Formats: sequence, structure tokens, C-alpha cells
Amino acid sequence: MTKIAIIIGSTRPGRNGEAVARWVYENAAKRSGVEYELVDLKDWDLPHLDEAMPAAMGQYAGEHTKAWAAKIAEFDGFVFVTPEYNHSTSGALKNAIDYVGAEWYNKAAGFVSYGVFGGARAVEHLRLVLSQLQVATVSAHVGLSLAHDFENWQLKPTEQQTAALTPLFDQLEAWSAALETVRSGAQQDEDEAAA
Repeated sequence: MTKIAIIIGSTRPGRNGEAVARWVYENAAKRSGVEYELVDLKDWDLPHLDEAMPAAMGQYAGEHTKAWAAKIAEFDGFVFVTPEYNHSTSGALKNAIDYVGAEWYNKAAGFVSYGVFGGARAVEHLRLVLSQLQVATVSAHVGLSLAHDFENWQLKPTEQQTAALTPLFDQLEAWSAALETVRSGAQQDEDEAAA
């Protein structure tokens, strides 16, 4: 079964990300044939990147890195729930992405963002970062406006935003499943090279 993580990309006290991610999860949980799981960066408490070797080498020293790598490796795809801070994503999310390498490769990602302008610039930056990690990002994107989808800083998504989750899930599930073939082929090539 395809397994997709909904990653809460903010660790800030008073964050909106948890409410947004729970809304995404509640809608995703109604779907069949795929398993969604909430992954909260706040629970992982990753320090500022402290690995001596580049993530692409796959030589993780820290136990926190090894645990994070194992968690990311479980998934076929990701929904990144990201705020927009200073025209980009959060430092905590970028840090978490930078920690590991191959565990991201040949998987798919979609985005639910929030901010003054719906978090669009955070998503633009994440698409660039994830392309380097061989993550295929889907075009469907849900951008929540702090002016229209929140009331007194509480999430109140419009019907249109809830409806916009469907194409995001559809595309993400299709690409996550399709990339399994690529991941299987890459693993077969590694096994043959090692033999």
C-alpha cells in the first residue's frame, strides 16, 4: 500500500501548521488504498545540521539522523505543510530535509502552504530544493491565505480549499505509486552492482 507522510513544517510556538496538517490528514484519511501519517518536526527535535559527511554519502553518524532517515525511508510520498517565513519555508523544515539524502530519492511530494500570500514563495523554494533530491513535485497545490482561510488566527478553510485537496491527493498518490517502479529499478541496479 502506498504510504504518504504529512510533514508539519513548523516548530514555532503558536504555529498554525499543526491545525493545517490535521485538516489535511482528516481529509486524506477518507481516501482508500493509501495510508497517510502525520509527521511533526517538533517531535523529532533535530538540532541544526550536525552531520560531518554530506547527506548524499549516506554515512549518518548521529542516532537522531539515523532515526530520521529510517522514518523518511518508510514513505512513498510526502505532503509538506509549510508556512511562509520571509519569502521562504521555515528553517526547521529546510534543516530536516537537508539531514538525509537517498531516503528522499525517487518519491513524490505535494504542498499545502499558508501565509499572507498563501505561502506560494515557500513552495517555490521547496520545489527547487526537492528537485535536487530527485523528488517529483506535483502541480496541484493548496495555498491558504491568512486573510481568507483563517479567522482570529484559527483555521477556517473555504469549501474551495477543501475541494482543492482532491486533485492534490489524486496527483500525489498516482506519482507516489508510479515512482515505486523507479525505486525498485534503482534498488535492483544497486544489488547487481554489489554482486
